Amino acid sequence: MTHTLQPQATAPDPDPDPDRDPDRDRDPDRALDGEVPHLWARLRLVEERVRMAVDLRRAVDPDPDDPYRGQYLTPEAVARILDGEPAPDLPALAPAGPPPPGSPLDVLVTRFGLQPLDVDLLLVALAPDLDARFERLYGYLNDDLTRRRPTVGLALELCGRDRAAAARFRLAPGAPLVAGGLLEVNEPERPPLSRVLAVPDRVTAHLLGDCAPDPQLAEVLGEAADDPAVDPDELHRAAAAALSGTGHVHLRTRGGDPEGLAAAALRARGLRPLVLDPSALTHHARALPALARAAAREARLLGAGVLLGPLEALPDKPDERAHVLRTLCTVLRGIPLFTHGTSGWEPAWAAATPVSLTVTAPSPDRQAARWRHALERAAAEHGEHREQHGEPGGAAGSGEVEALARSVSAHRLDAGQLRRAADTASRTAALDGRPVSPADLRAAVRAQNGAGLARLARRVEPAVGWDDLVLPAPTHRRLRELAVRAHHRDQVLGQWGMRPGGGRGRGVIALFAGSSGTGKTMSAEVVAADLGMDLYVVDLSTVVDKYVGETEKNLERIFTEASAVNAVLLFDEADAIFGKRSDVKDSHDKHANMESAYLLQRMESFDGIAILTTNLRANLDEAFTRRLDVIADFPVPDAAQRRALWERCLGDRLPRADDVDLGFCAERFELAGGSIRSCAVTAAYFAAAAGGPLTMRQVMTAVAQEYRKLGRLVLEGEFGPYLGQVTDV
Repeated sequence: MTHTLQPQATAPDPDPDPDRDPDRDRDPDRALDGEVPHLWARLRLVEERVRMAVDLRRAVDPDPDDPYRGQYLTPEAVARILDGEPAPDLPALAPAGPPPPGSPLDVLVTRFGLQPLDVDLLLVALAPDLDARFERLYGYLNDDLTRRRPTVGLALELCGRDRAAAARFRLAPGAPLVAGGLLEVNEPERPPLSRVLAVPDRVTAHLLGDCAPDPQLAEVLGEAADDPAVDPDELHRAAAAALSGTGHVHLRTRGGDPEGLAAAALRARGLRPLVLDPSALTHHARALPALARAAAREARLLGAGVLLGPLEALPDKPDERAHVLRTLCTVLRGIPLFTHGTSGWEPAWAAATPVSLTVTAPSPDRQAARWRHALERAAAEHGEHREQHGEPGGAAGSGEVEALARSVSAHRLDAGQLRRAADTASRTAALDGRPVSPADLRAAVRAQNGAGLARLARRVEPAVGWDDLVLPAPTHRRLRELAVRAHHRDQVLGQWGMRPGGGRGRGVIALFAGSSGTGKTMSAEVVAADLGMDLYVVDLSTVVDKYVGETEKNLERIFTEASAVNAVLLFDEADAIFGKRSDVKDSHDKHANMESAYLLQRMESFDGIAILTTNLRANLDEAFTRRLDVIADFPVPDAAQRRALWERCLGDRLPRADDVDLGFCAERFELAGGSIRSCAVTAAYFAAAAGGPLTMRQVMTAVAQEYRKLGRLVLEGEFGPYLGQVTDV
């Protein structure tokens, strides 16, 4: 049986084309054609080396054609081994020139710190992946046809006896080839020289010009998008920090776009962003070390930095979160790494403390630029290339985009939510063949809210506006002030720093105080509608718990969820949980005071919009009052307001008889807006049952029923000449 290697052209040698398309580096099918000629030249040197090794082996093999060769040892072979006959040395390996700058092999040499000896070892291990003949040849040289990849001993032999000692150290676990994931030393149960070398498929694909990410990382990779309105100062600091010390930067967000800033900072340094999804990493916790090594190798292959965040998506348990971050930081050491989240960096998460930077909320101009970019991109993706005011897209005019941005200025969106909202609004408008409207954008923004808060509170989609309110002028101004605060809180509290220190949040908290039925809940709905948000009414039954500490836990869940969504939180009948603290006489008083103290602290750090309503303002603790941004009093309406309420509640679609006198109703009956609405609805049912228009008799009967509900007497002094028309008194 002969083992000869027939000459074979491993790859063509095309003439270099100076006008070739640079994008061919990304096409693996075309890369073989002309992008990696140096690689094939180096492999031909390996082939020549293998030829010589085969010839030398055959020269000392007493029976090279033995079909059972490699399965037993002859006495002659045992004697030769015991006598210590040295194997013939291979001649010195012909020197190879350095790989061309920018070639895939040069990328490995530069980014992984490889020496020429490392390249030779790598190519020896790579040969069977590119030419099947090497499998049989390596089996012959290993004296075991079942072992068709090079062993450590064979690789040392092919590199030359004069380099064997040095080469062995280049295969140690901490050496660049193995530590960087370019070469795997398999079968650890065997003696060191018998262990098999293999090149991972991702490294082979890279050497052939394929830039597709490692399939092993497919489920944990995310997409990165630069912040189109990144602050130049923040960008400069982040880019500089990425190259300092360990290269680890932690971005603490305060309403900004940390991922967009990190991506822009990496690109400013000539690096690509490689985004790791923390939620996906949590689901693949068992494979975390392997995923971390694959990510480190991918970052070096692509010339990338790594982005990880938000850290809040990692496991909630401190030990599990620390394990994930310690593993990643250890494996990614030396690679630019950006982590981000709403909290600071814990020292226990890594051996070295990163540089920490704060990402502030964008200014109104920067936020408008973000919306412009997102809307234009969404319109282009959906094929909506309308031209309005010289700009492409469904809502392209600069003035229109600014108006759209103002319509959702009260919403606090991260970069992903903003892009998704713009995409949804653009698709909605495209269906009707029109530009994006504020209503489209508000609906799309509301759709970004998660369902977490809906499990703790009742969701109300606003269906009323400012014109539906009938309130005194001072109360109306307080409501407008509340909306103004919500619209401009990032600018006033963030950019201008008007609430510094103390760990205070950027929330807006208001108190609506007044008798039942004076319009407090409806006003909260109007404010939510003006802000383009949903209203969530907290159900006290889900909050108050008889067990110690459970009420605080329930409130914490509500506040946490409310901070994460764009919504107005309504605590109806708030004095039930925001009541005054009292003297401590027993354990019940102590725990009640603890609940109030917790609420005082939590309101300080709240970042959302909350409205408290109460019928008894005097029952609220004074410490709560100090923390309120807006206090609106809702008095009982006067006669003019009651007339307007009667008109509003009856509407213009309910037919009325000529005898209906709403002026009389407004003058005589001192009812709040809720009671007037109840009377109007009751009278409408009477009219529907009678099959005719609404009459004064039906109105008077409805008022009399409302009086009985309120525990008031039906007196002639109030009902006057209509008392006789009241039925069922």
